[in-house]
Amino acid sequence: MRLKARFAGPLQGSIRPPGDKSISHRALIMGALAEGETRIECLLEGEDVRHTAAAVRLLGAKVDRRDDGIWTVTGANGFSQPSETIDCGNSGTGARLLIGAAASYKLSARFDGDQSLRKRPMNRVIAPLSQMGARFDSPQNRLPLIVHGGALKGITYRSPVSSAQVKSAVLLAGLHAEGETVLIEPERSRDHTERMLAVFGADIDRVEVDGALHPRVRPSKLKGVNIYVPGDPSSAAFPVAAALIVAKSEVRIEDMLVNPLRLGFFETLLEMGANIVYEERHDPIGEPIANLVVKASKLHGATPPAKRAPAMIDEFPILAAVAAFAEGETRITGAAELRVKESDRITLMVEGLRACGVEAEELPDGLVVNGRGPKSVRGGAEIRTLGDHRIAMSFLVLGLGSKEPVTVDDADMIATSFPGFAAFMQNLGADIVGL
Repeated sequence: MRLKARFAGPLQGSIRPPGDKSISHRALIMGALAEGETRIECLLEGEDVRHTAAAVRLLGAKVDRRDDGIWTVTGANGFSQPSETIDCGNSGTGARLLIGAAASYKLSARFDGDQSLRKRPMNRVIAPLSQMGARFDSPQNRLPLIVHGGALKGITYRSPVSSAQVKSAVLLAGLHAEGETVLIEPERSRDHTERMLAVFGADIDRVEVDGALHPRVRPSKLKGVNIYVPGDPSSAAFPVAAALIVAKSEVRIEDMLVNPLRLGFFETLLEMGANIVYEERHDPIGEPIANLVVKASKLHGATPPAKRAPAMIDEFPILAAVAAFAEGETRITGAAELRVKESDRITLMVEGLRACGVEAEELPDGLVVNGRGPKSVRGGAEIRTLGDHRIAMSFLVLGLGSKEPVTVDDADMIATSFPGFAAFMQNLGADIVGL
């Protein structure tokens, strides 16, 4: 399905974004590994997370959605041999975390995904898990692959990339490995796995290596708990961006996760002059949560430090869209990971921005956007998305502030992370319609 977005006046209202995708995946997986029942409130019900729910069912857990919207996971104190291929759909998070968790059990499991996921590199988890003792049938280090697990030994692994998916796969494998497992990464990536493992009762802490603290896990049994999933900052990024670029807008985002390792996008917006106020912080599950009030703002270009990239890797496309409305240059670096996401997001963003009349250029590890203010963005283009949900949503937001409407060629994949996106934005006054 194609979607078209156009300017329709200021955005107004209060709204809660969908449940955080990262936390939703982890709650299902850890609940399946745990003994007893885990209750999950506000689980994201997008396609990616539903694939993870189906996967843990195949691996032995009982998963149900109650009429009141609460999901329950009854674990079998570990994974068992699946009866068929585990389909991870479009989800790199689901695939890599499940492979890590499965590797520590005596089973052989075949993992696969859609055409996009089959292109994404899996050697980044195959390498450390192989060092721990898992075996893989994967001639090209991509999906489909078969993991043969069990009898793992703990390791200290220096990851060449800062990736929460790699870190999580190794830590989950370490739950049933002999000895302790330590994961060292160049810059700290999001820490939802460490936080949630502690909530589930894992023996996890942080150890100092080379002057920095890194997560360490020892063999542990998990116990079922109650999990509340706050609103996803990566989803909230889109209404926040729209409110900033559409004149006279004021939007209140309720119940959003404000984990410091997920706020790189919002920190950068503040540096660009954004009017964003945090209210009513509270912290019911070990994750900080807050409400945000966002008002239309006069923005200027910025150069976020490359070391901030892990804290905003999913938000770079929408940051590039916002930068088109700012005055001056925005230079994004340290984001080579964008080239191996659902698409090459660097190439697609630059291509789409240029089609909308915005001056932009590619860098090997990022891009440069030369913004000329809110009235300079022409729009009027049909954007090639290659089925990438974040590319599609970013250009729909851009269309809300541009002179002419913007159309995306495929919006179906938005449901993988943000089901009901168009209706969500329409509730704030946005003009986004199907074609």
